[in-house]
Amino acid sequence: MKMLKNFTRTIASMITCMSIVSFTASAQDAAPKLTDPEIASVAVTANQIDVNYGKIALKKTKNAEAKKFAETMIKDHESIIKQAVDLATKLGVTPKDNAMTQSLLKGEKETTAKLNKLTGKAFDKAYIDNEVAYHEAVINAVKTVLIPQTQNAELKALLTKVTPLLDHHFEMAKMAQSKIK
Repeated sequence: MKMLKNFTRTIASMITCMSIVSFTASAQDAAPKLTDPEIASVAVTANQIDVNYGKIALKKTKNAEAKKFAETMIKDHESIIKQAVDLATKLGVTPKDNAMTQSLLKGEKETTAKLNKLTGKAFDKAYIDNEVAYHEAVINAVKTVLIPQTQNAELKALLTKVTPLLDHHFEMAKMAQSKIK
């Protein structure tokens, strides 16, 4: 049993590290100028990934804390996506795929595969640990890459407006993490 717990902790740590390293490296490597359509793609993709993680959690978790968190992530991130799509439509901007978006999607694929292999408490811990790391990385990218590089004032305002919600999600995730051990 002790060996299983250690294995579970190792897997959870690997998922968390891979997510944050992948996203943070992407943000730093993406220092080449992103266009507003590329920024829109990153924003929508990052939010959709968190919706997808939340949907996995709703299917797998029995933990009330993890379930409540997942429901909030789905609702809030779908709302952000809608706002971004509405703005892009208004501005006539089509989000453009780019290296940062591709890195996010690659990280999602790897994390999803790992999460899907876990069950019970091991899943709950891995999901919440990933959410803490993912939100930290996304917030860093929004603040240090996306907002500074955004040219359109309305897109910059939207990114700035959702940043406090992302900060709140990060704090919620850390609180959930302290309860799920």
